[in-house]
Amino acid sequence: MTLERFQLLRVLEAMLFATREPLSEKDLASRLPEGADILGLIEELKSQFANRGVHLTSVGAGWAFRTAPDLAAYMQMEKSVVRRLSRAAIETLAIVAYHQPVTRAEIEEIRGVSLSRGTLDILLEAGWIRPRGRRRVPGKPITWGTSDAFLDHFGLESLNALPGVEELKAAGLLDKRQSWSTSLDIDETEEGEPYEAVETDDAIAFDE
Repeated sequence: MTLERFQLLRVLEAMLFATREPLSEKDLASRLPEGADILGLIEELKSQFANRGVHLTSVGAGWAFRTAPDLAAYMQMEKSVVRRLSRAAIETLAIVAYHQPVTRAEIEEIRGVSLSRGTLDILLEAGWIRPRGRRRVPGKPITWGTSDAFLDHFGLESLNALPGVEELKAAGLLDKRQSWSTSLDIDETEEGEPYEAVETDDAIAFDE
């Protein structure tokens, strides 16, 4: 390895450690000399950290250092933050994740009930959803999709890593008698019992 390439790896490593948000390849390239082999440098750095306490991980369209999965148990803190999310908010997040880009009206059609004004605001404030543009229909309604923060929080490399119906059933997160095809079969009312979300550094668990 030449001294120049070693220095580029050091710069790349420093940039990724210094940021809290995933950096795209374009962001990384903007701070390196023109013509730098970004993909090659990323793969080399990823390989160097493969057996370390942190891994270089693909998060959405960017890259970030994250704790090695097998060390997650050591990283949990005693302190927890309790946040209450309504059943409507959880169902809405699931619909956005599996049907994006989706409009408010489409979410209501899938759920079968009207969506309260604050539900999308809660998910937007949490940083888990974001506007994806407008549907080319009369009224041009805003469409919604999940964000990189959603992927990062739930430990997903991409939307392709979302669990399928059978996986959800096996994990006990979906009634085995339910069947999801082109829509979510939900018949709960907007004012259903809230879930209590207990947030840790690694995941968020919902308890009825």
